Amino acid sequence: MRECSPLSRRALLGLAAAAVPLTATAPASAAGARSAGARSARTSAVGGERLARGGIQVRAAGLPKKLTAQAWLVADRDTGEVLASYGAHRRLAPASTLKMLFADTVLPKFDRDQRYRVTDADLADIPSGSSLVGIQPGTTYTVEQLWQGVFLRSGNDAVHVLAHMNGGVARTVAEMQARAEYLHAGDTHVVSPDGFDHKGQISSAYDLTLFARAGLKNPEFRRHCGTRTADFPAGGKKTFQIQNTDRLLTGAWGLHSYEGLIGVKNGYTSHAGNTFTGAATRGGRTLLVTVMHPAEGSNAVYEQTAALLDWGFGPGRSAQPVGTLVEPGGTNGSRPTVSPVPEGKPVHAATTPPGPSTLRLAEGGAGTAALLGAGAWALLRRRPRTAETPAEAAPQQGGRHRR
Repeated sequence: MRECSPLSRRALLGLAAAAVPLTATAPASAAGARSAGARSARTSAVGGERLARGGIQVRAAGLPKKLTAQAWLVADRDTGEVLASYGAHRRLAPASTLKMLFADTVLPKFDRDQRYRVTDADLADIPSGSSLVGIQPGTTYTVEQLWQGVFLRSGNDAVHVLAHMNGGVARTVAEMQARAEYLHAGDTHVVSPDGFDHKGQISSAYDLTLFARAGLKNPEFRRHCGTRTADFPAGGKKTFQIQNTDRLLTGAWGLHSYEGLIGVKNGYTSHAGNTFTGAATRGGRTLLVTVMHPAEGSNAVYEQTAALLDWGFGPGRSAQPVGTLVEPGGTNGSRPTVSPVPEGKPVHAATTPPGPSTLRLAEGGAGTAALLGAGAWALLRRRPRTAETPAEAAPQQGGRHRR
């Protein structure tokens, strides 16, 4: 397990924001969110001044004509050059594409063969309406299997188990916010590790592309996001097959598999609509495309991603960059500000999930922050939620799904 520096003040402030009444940190409606995103885009210039402008930013011809997404971006993974964009810094609900940041933050912490027996407490804070892979209390899973549940089925139950293994949801949220800061993803505010429709949980096409680029540097991340099927424990010695919900990867729902696709992550909630970040390699070049909130139905996010990838591998080869994906870290070359799993808390079949991080309780008004956080989380659990991934999270045999 790697050594990491303490949580930054900004990350802890982000955690505190998640613990106070959430209406103070978010627009009251989708229209308000879009307005706030537009105001942010006019002032943000991370990656280049053109990425902060309105309208399509491109220096080449031949862009697809039917692009209805509220934001999209095409970039070269290796050079970091942004080849074209629209609303790159527009702040929108990310849905399960935020799981890329979760994986980039937590995946390096545990060995894939470690085993963990799930308890009721690990699953107690999953939002109603979540997509689930079918985690069962009392069943022991390997870390490898839990990540398969995250990447293939976008299972919020698998996310919450891993978050509890990592020291709790609050600790994980703080570490994700710190990781976003390290990657210079300034449009992102993390409220939960699963990407569900929590007020104030926002990101942008630019930030999601940063998360994909960072994650793909990890061979385990890349392997998981490119896995099409896996056998998942169903209790005892039984298993059931799970399939990846990335339709460009599997060719499901009337779509064809995209040639050269290597991942990365899709998402849907009734508030966010459809979101997707995809990566594909052709002719030795790897492109990243993020598409957020297209106007049409669920296939549109994949169709528009495929069209932008086709453009990037075709006319876009001669495009002059309109911006860049910034490199992580600061001028001092600091490491990401995330904390290791508490020492003395080894992960094994009988482990009880450790409590919240003491760092969270130590930052300004510790007791009050803890009480506010508990109260806010309890309110979120009671509040009815809109359904997540209704088509892509259809129950699997032996699974435990809520629609």
